[in-house]
Amino acid sequence: MFPEYDVIVVGAGHAGCEAAHAAAKMGSKVLLATMNMNTIAQMSCNPAMGGVAKGQIVREIDALGGMSGIISDKSMIQFRMLNKSKGPAMWSPRTQNDRMRFAEEWRLTLENTPNVDFWQEMVTGVTVQSNKVTGITTGMGINIKAKAVVLTNGTFLNGIIHIGEKQFGGGRTGEHAAKGITEQLISLGFEAGRMKTGTPPRVDGRSLDYSKMEEQRGDENPEKFSYSSLTKPLENQKSCFITYTNNDVHEILQTGFDKSPMFNGRIQGVGPRYCPSIEDKINRFAERDRHQIFVEPEGWNTVEIYVNGFSTSLPEDVQYKAMRQIAGFENAKMFRPGYAIEYDYFPPTQLNLTLETKLIDNLYFAGQINGTTGYEEAACQGLMAGINAHNKINDTEPFILKRSEAYIGVLIDDLINKGTKEPYRMFTSRAEFRILLRQDNADIRLTEKGHALGLATDTRLKDMLDKKKEVSKLLNDLQQKRIEPEDANENLTSIKSSPIKQRIPVIGLLKRPELNIQHLKSLNSDLNTYLSKYHQHVLEQAEILIKYDNYIDKEKQLADKMEQLEDKKIRKDFDYDQIKALSSEAKEKLKTIKPQTIGQASRISGVSPADVSVLMVYLSK
Repeated sequence: MFPEYDVIVVGAGHAGCEAAHAAAKMGSKVLLATMNMNTIAQMSCNPAMGGVAKGQIVREIDALGGMSGIISDKSMIQFRMLNKSKGPAMWSPRTQNDRMRFAEEWRLTLENTPNVDFWQEMVTGVTVQSNKVTGITTGMGINIKAKAVVLTNGTFLNGIIHIGEKQFGGGRTGEHAAKGITEQLISLGFEAGRMKTGTPPRVDGRSLDYSKMEEQRGDENPEKFSYSSLTKPLENQKSCFITYTNNDVHEILQTGFDKSPMFNGRIQGVGPRYCPSIEDKINRFAERDRHQIFVEPEGWNTVEIYVNGFSTSLPEDVQYKAMRQIAGFENAKMFRPGYAIEYDYFPPTQLNLTLETKLIDNLYFAGQINGTTGYEEAACQGLMAGINAHNKINDTEPFILKRSEAYIGVLIDDLINKGTKEPYRMFTSRAEFRILLRQDNADIRLTEKGHALGLATDTRLKDMLDKKKEVSKLLNDLQQKRIEPEDANENLTSIKSSPIKQRIPVIGLLKRPELNIQHLKSLNSDLNTYLSKYHQHVLEQAEILIKYDNYIDKEKQLADKMEQLEDKKIRKDFDYDQIKALSSEAKEKLKTIKPQTIGQASRISGVSPADVSVLMVYLSK
């Protein structure tokens, strides 16, 4: 009935979709196995993509040739560039999306991707022979063969949903949990753990009073995620709204604490520190008399509203009563209550940097199975697992991104070397080279790599090279062009910038923190005419490179030093016990993780700089 596939992807969430698309586009025959064809690429939590550091990841996926950016653009209802008041390393694109259109666009994309087949059924295990994966087993007892398998099970592995004192099995509300895989992997020698996440109630937007809330519009000149010409910025946008909890809300919520699965011990899994439930917020931050609530529409043509900031697992009657004390929610009608979900994950220190497991060859993990949280973190892991699964079965070099090349590299390096005991979420602060890893230059950093893999098209490569050339030409011209005091001083004074005393290069003005490209356009008509020839993305990148030139150079130098450590390889079978000067903890961690380089060893939790020095001396001998 089934042919032997090159790659089987288990799970069709954000990780699974990217994995299947990448492997198929590179030439592998792919089977995407999912329990429900109607929930492919479901936005299980909030209907949004991107945000702080996450937006950079979506742009990196897009630059490599993945689809998350394009799908987000096609289904967005609002675009905002976050943190514009801060430096460019912090600028983060975010879209509010139409939940139904997002899922539809992903399904249509996969159905139109050659080499992708689908199978709707629960997968209960993988088949293994001589420590190498050979396929999957389904709930109906069907064995399907494959050269590689990518597990992207999300929150479905032995998932338990909690609402107050009620609990029932499920991977999402209304959907069954996945059974069998965890138990089998443990029998093969894998270590497993439990994590928890949650979601807020959904309500009827027609029952809300938006006049009592703060309107949050999209950007006046919205951008988009994808660098390709396949998508366009929005012309019309839907607004979100902001409101706040209050003491009455908090008091009502507290009446349900004795029935809260989080407080009475029924939930054993660790929840996300940076996205706590509303009961966790009012318990941990008792001194605060209010918390922000984001009122987010679920799409263009639906009245359903996502109550962001009100994630909860309290009894549904307590949720409902408390929510109606929020300004604008006095007459709110609930579509479904919030809930918490507990699920199995596998500590990611059991993986190689390719996301292949160390115990079983050609078996890959991606997404929440690795202890991460968030669509973007899952999607980039799926992309990398799909690429590496294809490369492995075709005897091609593994594809690994360095910490200095991408947030994706930071995320995977963190997971493999440090592990995680709570749902891992990406932040700009996790990246030591964040001035290099900006959202505006992901195409310049990664499109060539994506093209070499066969994912990014020839057109994408040409567009990137053209942009690079234009930025270079603009920087050179701004260095060569001179401006006279009489052409600049009146406008400089009007914007409270010091007048110039002699003819200077235009680039000198742009180095001033209070001036930007738009100010240059206003200095004289010739400069305005010249600058108006360039696309806004080219102008923005040139301005960043000018203003942050010294910082960028320093980070490049630091990255080059780190690169030298990455070049010092460590044999896979290296015997750390022979080095007496290594600490016991370092030996234990090094033997468990088996770093491939000195650089990787230096980032392992528990390996000190002294241990690294000892290791370097020993290896140099």
